[in-house]
Amino acid sequence: MLTLIAGLHSIRFVDVIDILLVTALFFYLYRLVRGTNVIRIFWAILVIVIARQIAYFLNMRLSGALLGEIVSVGLVALVIIFQPEIRKFLLLVGTKTTLAGDSFKKRFLFWKHNFSQSSSLNVEPYIQACMHMSQSKTGALIIFKRQNELDDIIATGERIDATTSAPLLEALFFKNSPLHDGAVIVKKNTILAARCILPVSSNNQIDPNLGLRHRSAIGISEQIDVISVVVSEETGAISYVVDGQIHHDVSPVELRQFLEANIS
Repeated sequence: MLTLIAGLHSIRFVDVIDILLVTALFFYLYRLVRGTNVIRIFWAILVIVIARQIAYFLNMRLSGALLGEIVSVGLVALVIIFQPEIRKFLLLVGTKTTLAGDSFKKRFLFWKHNFSQSSSLNVEPYIQACMHMSQSKTGALIIFKRQNELDDIIATGERIDATTSAPLLEALFFKNSPLHDGAVIVKKNTILAARCILPVSSNNQIDPNLGLRHRSAIGISEQIDVISVVVSEETGAISYVVDGQIHHDVSPVELRQFLEANIS
């Protein structure tokens, strides 16, 4: 007990900060791999590491050497296996940094306010288009660009660069249109591209009744700072996705409030 008390007295404030930073790091890593097959790989690695330590403790030379080699080679394999998750983590860190920088600018550079007013989102064309497509059960997938660049995604489709209007959005998603299959990428009041291919989420906790359109909406929002809006072709229900979380069957009023609050 005295040893424990003495150890507590030796803990510095910097050590507490260190522990909190490591905890936050592991928390974000867990959020990235939660619900995917990667978590199973993590537990397998943990079992191998514990088994190696037990083998060393019991002086089991052959088992310890074999498990040690597996761990050594596994470090290289981990970089390959976890490459998508590493990319997502770096994008998450970069996005948070950018958001913090933008907040600082908005607070101390007063001219930003006038600029944002002149180029603010006109949400009405999107709401009207979603309402009409919901009534006609026309499938749609609209991706709202925020902080991250989407050049790689845009390159998979057809460049549009047109001012957003409800008739144009409905025409793009009309079932006989050559551009209806895939996602439309928009930035505020501009349609950047159509028929874009998106990454599909591998989260095994997603409702199995959701189709490829919804899984793509979730997948892109897991990796990049975007907002996805989906109109179901089967039910006509409108949903939006942010940070990998889908909000089902929202009303036009709810969608309007969400877009106005989250796209500046």
